[in-house]
Amino acid sequence: MNNLISRIEILKLISHPARIAILEELTKGVKCVSDLEEFLDLSQSNVSQHLSALKHAGVINFFVDGRLRCYFLKNAMVPDLLEILNKDYPEELPGPECCPVTNKGKYPGNRKN
Repeated sequence: MNNLISRIEILKLISHPARIAILEELTKGVKCVSDLEEFLDLSQSNVSQHLSALKHAGVINFFVDGRLRCYFLKNAMVPDLLEILNKDYPEELPGPECCPVTNKGKYPGNRKN
């Protein structure tokens, strides 16, 4: 159950559009804050706040190269989540033919065969 709770917390954390954009960039490789500032068109302090939250949750980490902080993905679940978010789902799932318990009733929507 603890693992499920931590995954739910990660989902809550990354539900911000700027954080998703940061994570998508980090799937391409290591980035420093200035790279992300340019890409996101956000202030340095705003980018740093998002990076701090992601780092605190263990989703990303960084190393120092001279005066630069270079960020990278740490949590292996993130690329899978981003792939699902970017997937195109062209249609809805079909409705049931009838109630699976009573085998009665009819689905009121249009069924695709």
